[in-house]
Amino acid sequence: IYVRIESCGCVDMQIVDLPGFRDFAMDASKQHLAKQIEELDTSFMRDRRNVMLCVEPAADASTMSSLQKCRSLDPKFERTILIRNKLDKFYADLTTDNVGRWVDGFGDLPDNLVRFAVTLPFWKEGAAPPKPFRDMLEEANSEDLKQMQLRGLNQKYMRTIGFKHFAAFMEKKIERMFIESVGPVLTSLKDLRGKAEREAKSLSAEFSDTDPHRILSTTRDCGVSFAMALTHVMEGVLDLKRTMTLEDELKEFHAHHQAIGSNHFSFLPSEAFTSLNDYLEYLRTDIELATFDVELNGGAQFRRLMSEVEIFLRFSEISVETKKRDVIQARGVSMSNLTWRDVVVKLLSNEAHTPLQRRVQYVGERIKWFFEQQKAAVLEFMDSLKGTPGANMFSPLYPKHAKLIKQNDMIRHLLFQTYDKACTRQLQQFVELFDNMLTSTFSNPWVFLKSNTSSGADGEETSEAALPSFDDTKERIPKEIQGRAGHESVLSRWLTDIPTDSSQIDEAVNKVQLLVLKTYGFIRSQVCDQVELFAESFFKLPMMRRLEEDMAQIELTDDDSATYQAHRDRLVSEIERAQESLVEIDSCINRIQGFKLKCEARGVPLSV
Repeated sequence: IYVRIESCGCVDMQIVDLPGFRDFAMDASKQHLAKQIEELDTSFMRDRRNVMLCVEPAADASTMSSLQKCRSLDPKFERTILIRNKLDKFYADLTTDNVGRWVDGFGDLPDNLVRFAVTLPFWKEGAAPPKPFRDMLEEANSEDLKQMQLRGLNQKYMRTIGFKHFAAFMEKKIERMFIESVGPVLTSLKDLRGKAEREAKSLSAEFSDTDPHRILSTTRDCGVSFAMALTHVMEGVLDLKRTMTLEDELKEFHAHHQAIGSNHFSFLPSEAFTSLNDYLEYLRTDIELATFDVELNGGAQFRRLMSEVEIFLRFSEISVETKKRDVIQARGVSMSNLTWRDVVVKLLSNEAHTPLQRRVQYVGERIKWFFEQQKAAVLEFMDSLKGTPGANMFSPLYPKHAKLIKQNDMIRHLLFQTYDKACTRQLQQFVELFDNMLTSTFSNPWVFLKSNTSSGADGEETSEAALPSFDDTKERIPKEIQGRAGHESVLSRWLTDIPTDSSQIDEAVNKVQLLVLKTYGFIRSQVCDQVELFAESFFKLPMMRRLEEDMAQIELTDDDSATYQAHRDRLVSEIERAQESLVEIDSCINRIQGFKLKCEARGVPLSV
């Protein structure tokens, strides 16, 4: 039972009345109850902040079982007070010869144990008290003192007799306990005041920043800082929490697009993979991607992404078999002679463009999703700079703007909305540019397959490099022109091997089918070798270079302005509450400090 007592007629205190220990139980159910009572009581008795009032009958001290329980948890009796109740029952047993030794427990009570002997008011159960309780308490206290004085009890022991002496001791005890706890309380209050001051300052700053004449500028400034911070995150920042392994990344990516019903790209690189888990196992065990299980974000995560999408692209194959009918149909007639070269181009455009295009769309969606996931990392980076040694290396506005973004839902919504729109725009441009490149490639694959010219001979020592002579230049040019032929010269030889006679159509079909597969393989290899270059050129660099400009062009709609005004109205009431809290906290600190000084000046003795 929890009891809080506040009255001019007693000591103000809070008491938890615990059930008495059961030393004997007849059956299992009562034994279980006894165990529960003991666990409940000891849970409170172990708390060193609690003072134990051990109430025992005023009988033989050697039989006090509850006191023994207290002693097991408080061996020095530092927080145990013994109250020997029903003193009036033992008046007749006390004489001038034994009263002093009885108060001492006949040697069974330790000297350092604070103890009192009292008689408390009682009346017949079910009846009303015959007198007011305070009057009955006063009479019982006077009778206890009178009886002990008649038996010649020493004056030093008289301070342990009667309820009034017990009450006076508890009043001083509680006062001293309160004084001893004032230090931690004051520390907590001062910490609370510091927190309230920071909150009030933050609210005032936010109110100023959301001024109708400044809000658009504030939003744009936060956006520009966010865009600049993205560059730092992409360069690599340590200890950012928003990280993920490649497995987590791919699972979240698939879950996201399955939730929105995406079907415009291939989710798996090949039909041979029955599920995402098969693809993950392939990346982990067969490819042994070094950073597969490493939790990354920013530029390191982007580099790993590039490795994964290149592997994904290399699985691209022509999805249908080139049939004899398709080869014959593709070789129609025109005003000029149709060559097998033209047939191969038609078949590639018809059968090979779409599989590669769907995988390129996957690459774009992966990059877009990657950038969208960096918002949390960028915001954490901006917010974590304050008070760190590395803060001087970056803009001092980052922590301030991060706090505004976190606290102001409208600013965060506008920034993230603009950021996501930039990601979507770059995805569209990436897919469009890549698709144009693929279209031109399949329209004339022979030009695309020309190799790059070499800039120097293999094994040339750079330490001896010098400007080439005119003769060296004349010697180099034919080699470069010959080298540019590359795969084209090989394919041209295969084209000349295809018979044109109608009687050899079966052999021609077989060779055309083989040539289509080989040509597609060359194109796929070239595209995969350059996918990182395309991603950098068509997506990452435009995204990072134009994001600041996008943020600087944020505009507020009428709805946004109305939302900001509502937010300012809420800030006014929050600032008022913060100021009121500060006043209350200061008042509490002043009162407690004054009380502590008064108590320390006069002292509060606790001895009985």
